[in-house]
Amino acid sequence: MRYGLCTFPTDYSMRFPELAVAAEERGFESLWVAEHSHIPVSRKTPFPGGGELPKMYYDALDPFVVLAAAAGVTRTLKLGTGICLVIQRDPIQTAKEVASLDQISGGRFLFGVGAGWNEDEMNNHGTRLADRWKVLRERIER
Repeated sequence: MRYGLCTFPTDYSMRFPELAVAAEERGFESLWVAEHSHIPVSRKTPFPGGGELPKMYYDALDPFVVLAAAAGVTRTLKLGTGICLVIQRDPIQTAKEVASLDQISGGRFLFGVGAGWNEDEMNNHGTRLADRWKVLRERIER
């Protein structure tokens, strides 16, 4: 059995390069990061976990930036998006970021994708909740 870590990298969590080194030293196979571009002020969409939305959702750093930092200080640790919200990203720029990270990590990047749950956030990126799975498929197949 292999174990990985999944986290929301923030400015108040453990510095990501140090976390990556510690995970690799302790034998973890992979390190995964969550993504939210932003949390809209409207907050019409309830948190799927119930209750108040945890602070880390508001403060998540960019997944490709922190994973690139981790790639530079590790050698065997697999690095993944868990998940990349592709419906909220430009497909060409995302493809370039994925290819760049895979290249600088020596093929250790794992591209986890999803459509997300926050309707307000999707709408701010021009995607309707009802269309999210269609948009996800289109952007992945490009």
